[in-house]
Amino acid sequence: MESSNLYRVNKEEDLEKLIRLLTVCFAEDPLYQALIPDKETRERLMPELFSCDLTEFFETCKIYADSSELNSILVVSDGTEHDAALHNLLVDFFAVLKTDSYLIKEDPSLATLWKFIQGKDYLNSSWTSQLHSNQRLHVIYLAVAPKAQHHGLAEKLMDEVIDYAYKNKLMISLETHNPANVAMYEKFGFQLYGVVQKKRLSFKTILHDKTGIKIPRVHEKREGFVNGK
Repeated sequence: MESSNLYRVNKEEDLEKLIRLLTVCFAEDPLYQALIPDKETRERLMPELFSCDLTEFFETCKIYADSSELNSILVVSDGTEHDAALHNLLVDFFAVLKTDSYLIKEDPSLATLWKFIQGKDYLNSSWTSQLHSNQRLHVIYLAVAPKAQHHGLAEKLMDEVIDYAYKNKLMISLETHNPANVAMYEKFGFQLYGVVQKKRLSFKTILHDKTGIKIPRVHEKREGFVNGK
């Protein structure tokens, strides 16, 4: 995806700002609260995790913001870029290794790593294989800084994605871990494709012998949306 109306984020200049932006935006995200229940641990880990994510996305995706002030972020994967498929797989593989090393370093008991393994269906977008189309954009991140919300920034970013998809006859897919976001995406014309839902995630850890952690319903859902415009 290409856009002349949005700010193309620069890795050298903007990476640290983006890490801080995502950390603030997802501080209370239901998924991260479920995977890293302890607030202090979550605050330490999330910048490292987002650093790893963004380093990967600068290699495999397009990253935009509303402006150089970086009050919002849009990360889009373009399924039509077939020539980069092998490269993207290798980048993703090494990103997973790096992420796992952060989790192990933070928690040598492997409890946190095990939770991430148990929650892998929530952490990837493998469900999109069911759409049977590479003629598609996938929105990985759409986030607006809390202080800048309700000023049309999400609409500005998403409208650009929809316009590009319309002009190039592409489908758009995305997912959200927060049911509160469903209405917003429906306003953009997306339709609910399905729900990944687990009633119970059981974690075995060295410190807690066969501890069963029941995740509240708000933590169980991940909605997948498609837009065929």
